[in-house]
Amino acid sequence: MIKKKKKRFLLKITGFFLLILLGLAVFSLMIIAKMAKELPDPKQFTERQINQSTKIYDRTGKVMLYEIYGEEKRTIVPFEEIPDYVKQATITIEDQKFYSHEALDWRAIIRALVVNIISGRIVQGGSTITQQLVKNAFLVPERTVSRKIKELILSYWVEKYYSKDEILSLYFNQISYGANAYGIEAASKTYFNKSTRDLNLAESAALAALPKAPSYYSPFGFHKEELEARKNYILEQMLKLGFIDEEESGRAKNTKLDFNKEKVGSIKAPHFIIMVKEYLAGKYGEDILEKGGLKVITTLDWPLQKIAEEIIEEGVKRNAELYDGKNAAMVAQDAKTGQVLALVGSKNYFAEPEPTGCKQGKTCQFEGNFNVAVQGLRQPGSAFKPFAYVTAFQKGYSPETAVFDLPTEFSTYYNICPLININYNNNNSLCFHPKNFNPQFRGPINLRNALAQSINIPSVKVLYLAGIKDSIKTAADFGITTLNDPGRYGLSLVLGGGEIKLIDLVGAYSVFSQEGVRHRQSFILEVKDSKEKVLEKYLDQAVQVINSQYPRLINNILSDIEARSPLFQNSLSLTTFPDRETALKTGTTNDYRDAWAIGYSPSLVVGVWAGNNNNQPMQKYAGSILAAIPIWHAFMAKSLEGQPVEFFNKPESIQQDQPMLNGEYIINNEAHSILYYLNKNDSQFLNWEEPVKIWWQNLPG
Repeated sequence: MIKKKKKRFLLKITGFFLLILLGLAVFSLMIIAKMAKELPDPKQFTERQINQSTKIYDRTGKVMLYEIYGEEKRTIVPFEEIPDYVKQATITIEDQKFYSHEALDWRAIIRALVVNIISGRIVQGGSTITQQLVKNAFLVPERTVSRKIKELILSYWVEKYYSKDEILSLYFNQISYGANAYGIEAASKTYFNKSTRDLNLAESAALAALPKAPSYYSPFGFHKEELEARKNYILEQMLKLGFIDEEESGRAKNTKLDFNKEKVGSIKAPHFIIMVKEYLAGKYGEDILEKGGLKVITTLDWPLQKIAEEIIEEGVKRNAELYDGKNAAMVAQDAKTGQVLALVGSKNYFAEPEPTGCKQGKTCQFEGNFNVAVQGLRQPGSAFKPFAYVTAFQKGYSPETAVFDLPTEFSTYYNICPLININYNNNNSLCFHPKNFNPQFRGPINLRNALAQSINIPSVKVLYLAGIKDSIKTAADFGITTLNDPGRYGLSLVLGGGEIKLIDLVGAYSVFSQEGVRHRQSFILEVKDSKEKVLEKYLDQAVQVINSQYPRLINNILSDIEARSPLFQNSLSLTTFPDRETALKTGTTNDYRDAWAIGYSPSLVVGVWAGNNNNQPMQKYAGSILAAIPIWHAFMAKSLEGQPVEFFNKPESIQQDQPMLNGEYIINNEAHSILYYLNKNDSQFLNWEEPVKIWWQNLPG
């Protein structure tokens, strides 16, 4: 009896759930049927939605810098005129089972679903060529369940109405390849200046690589290596599928792609715009960027940008003639807001690489579309020194603290690296005995003059006293993003031993200008959609990263004309402006591979890099004074015209209890290194103390 009751209960429960499932199924079918009635007729591919271009403006909102897909460049090409290479490359990367499935590739969809669930976000898609065609031709660029259902229904209908060849033909004449090029013929003309029928295998694979992310893989953007890798991956897959043989694959991989530079057209400030485009594509997606009608107001000051471009071009022309320095870059930033006002990534975005026939990314002294300001990892030379000095000031040292500028071996391998009579030709990697730019030794020198005159040996000692890890942390707090493994760096860091980006260095120096306040670096003021809804707006995100007293000390030193005059000598006039106060730091790397000038007022920070893309040294001792400062000074002079006269706030006077921190190095009629008073057990004590003893003994009288 009990078993019968239990069985009836289970039957009722099962029936109840079956009714619920049936109801959900009926409801879902009703929803799908309703959606299906609202869908366009897939036969009418000409009646597609009107795509709206994204427009990017300068900070006034009046000067249009670039229009993304303002018009669709499209030329219909018959299917039979499209080479097999093009068809095969596209099928290989987009939908290998295109000719065998019916509209949907359920395996790919399920695989993508599993990956996305595991990842907790959308990282993989399962779209077939048919689905991509439908999505681009009929549907709005949004990620919703309803849109996906519509896509599936329409894809099924399209497969019923059209043959596979017809669908592929429609795809090739509809899909976006970036740069306003819709369809394979427009893409072929845009990127290679040739008709589709004339494309070779390498070019076919490169074009097939673009539709997934046109902005990211654009050959005119920052990711040419990624485009090359994706092209080669397509060739490898074509080989596996039997479309090509090994000889064809190898030849295509080694074929240099000759992209048509004329495609960019009316773009203004191209390096800046490409940076903005990548940001927008990453945040809003390629579809919104291409079709969403965004209105983007950037931080760019167009008059300043034009001045920067002209000065960079003139400066590089001079450097090339005198020093064989073929490139330069510049970033200007509003110190009080963090807004990037001007950005020049090379002397000319559109110019051909130099020398002719060089291998891009390896042997070229100049590559126009490589953005040195944003992409370039370069050694900063002495431009890193202020981060060590400001860290030392935090630890109680002052501008009057004295260290000794004497021949110093910092290695403790005394049997290999002698402390006295240093052999500067000893290149053993265990030894470290830096030289000054000027070969003289000054004896005792305070930190003010050591930094203002950028003297190497005292600066290495300052880094040691401040601590390498702490100095790197200071740099990171200020905005340097590339020194991520402190354990890799030694005392040579203060001489430029780590690689950084110009745009980061400019942002970090703005923290000095603003007395320890870091404003988030930004290049967007506002983004609106096609309905004028504000999607994003500039918000000043300011953080006090260090006590204001210490950056004030740096500002006071770097703007001290008297203190820095021994360094600049006859070029001092290129570091000053009448009735204005500006701070300046330079940097030159070994063998004159990189020359830097980073200078600022209380409102404006400007950084300049000069050199060669391939790290080839410049000639005739072309350091920062000769190659970078003239460019920096010319731009600062123009940009400060008509601006209010400002001065840096003076730091408070610092008086420490310990005399040697106030600059006294002779106590009880004896001269000693600073470690004598700090810690005689320090591992560097002998290294610093012995040269001082010899110097003291050899003093006249």
